Amino acid sequence: MLYVYNCFAGTHSSALAAAYHLDKLPKDREPTKEEILGIDIFNKLTPGDFGRFIYHGKDEDGNKVYTIGRGKSTAVIPALHSLLSLLQEDGKEIDQVVFSNCSPTVPISMTFGGLFSRRFHIDVIGVPLLIRGAKQAHRTIIQLVEHTKAVALTTENNIEVLENEKFKVSAVKPDVK
Repeated sequence: MLYVYNCFAGTHSSALAAAYHLDKLPKDREPTKEEILGIDIFNKLTPGDFGRFIYHGKDEDGNKVYTIGRGKSTAVIPALHSLLSLLQEDGKEIDQVVFSNCSPTVPISMTFGGLFSRRFHIDVIGVPLLIRGAKQAHRTIIQLVEHTKAVALTTENNIEVLENEKFKVSAVKPDVK
């Protein structure tokens, strides 16, 4: 089975999801700044990386975990689904693939952090906002990962696309400290 976490840039929420999926970040507490910045691709990709599958490792069940940045395109994931379906119809053996959209988990601080850091190259403003957003979203991203794994175990579809709208930031209660 292949898990493909996706978001706009592929370097923030999907990178966090892949890290949680692979137990590279703690699930029992909020991650530290160092843990977040220690994720292999967190805040390191550029627009040139859009559309590129990035392999992160195998999970405890031997399933491969990838991320991909979609950019502004709403057609990337449907096109991948269509391509895989065509290959399958032509008799090619396709592993089960679950595409999981991480964009609904992104808080406004992560959006602006990515804008300042990746687009404007102002890390002094962007990185603290990204860290704040990653900490704000950690529970929601963990829930998204657990939901993704649960759907993968129960679906009869060989290719599953999860939009994950129920994880929209506005629908989730913020952490109270």
